[in-house]
Amino acid sequence: MPHADQGSAVACATCAACCCKLEVMVMGDDDLPLRLTAEDRWGGWVMLRLDDGWCAALDRNTMRCTIYERRPVICRDYQMGGSGCLEERSRAVAP
Repeated sequence: MPHADQGSAVACATCAACCCKLEVMVMGDDDLPLRLTAEDRWGGWVMLRLDDGWCAALDRNTMRCTIYERRPVICRDYQMGGSGCLEERSRAVAP
């Protein structure tokens, strides 16, 4: 399936932080500031998302993670420019 960024590389400078609208489960080894987490309706812990739908750890001015060195394992495993990334980017720019 073609996507909006086909043929263009995704890098920090061109990242639209689309993945920062996805729900991120907090795992046992994650060392996160508690103020950036929330309990979900099933009793698990997730990254807090603000009213705008973006992750609470995302700096809205720079669109960069404010806890990058402490980001959750799920975020570390999410590959910039990988298939999931490109799929989210194509959804974000879809008409």
